[in-house]
Amino acid sequence: MAHLLIENRLAACVQLQEGIHSIYRWDGKVCDEKEVLLSAKTVADKWIEISQFIKSHHPYDLPEVLGFHPEKYEEQYGKWVQAEVK
Repeated sequence: MAHLLIENRLAACVQLQEGIHSIYRWDGKVCDEKEVLLSAKTVADKWIEISQFIKSHHPYDLPEVLGFHPEKYEEQYGKWVQAEVK
């Protein structure tokens, strides 16, 4: 999924953090799973497209998809992200 996000210009950078240990209840059952956290750096106007992409490619019925809008970011980095996803 990470490569596809980059190839489809939905994200400028994708980071994968392995070793996430999640315990949650799903369908009345307590689940204990190892997961991978995927962080995709993109622009706000890609939110709907990237959210739909992740939901359609993720193996879970209801993947966690969160958006964060930074108050501040380094200007050159922001320009690079915009250039990569446009």
